[in-house]
Amino acid sequence: VHLAESGGGLVQAGGSLRLSCAVSGVSGSIFDIPTMGWLRQPPGKERKSVATISSSGSIYYADSVKGRFTISRDNAKNTLYLEMNNLQPEDTAMYYCAATEFAYATMAYNFAEWGQGTQVTVSS
Repeated sequence: VHLAESGGGLVQAGGSLRLSCAVSGVSGSIFDIPTMGWLRQPPGKERKSVATISSSGSIYYADSVKGRFTISRDNAKNTLYLEMNNLQPEDTAMYYCAATEFAYATMAYNFAEWGQGTQVTVSS
């Protein structure tokens, strides 16, 4: 499985960005991947889940992004998205797309496949 993120950039506080993760190397569609997610790693800090989505329909959001971020996937395009609204400086981080065979996962160590990451920087 190959994951390629895009859509990061520099935005002012209160702004929006949409991250995309193009998935290749799967025999079917990304719906066949049990769980996919977006995780982020601020400078000098550990990598943590922002949002995850499972084939079962379960969706997880970190408390810090609830009501502002939306995870979704387009099975036909084999693409995972993260819509981010009302961005704040504390959202500044490298954002990673990840996949796992676990039916539900939120911890970074549960994810086996990773993209290269896309940088999101929010200025105040």
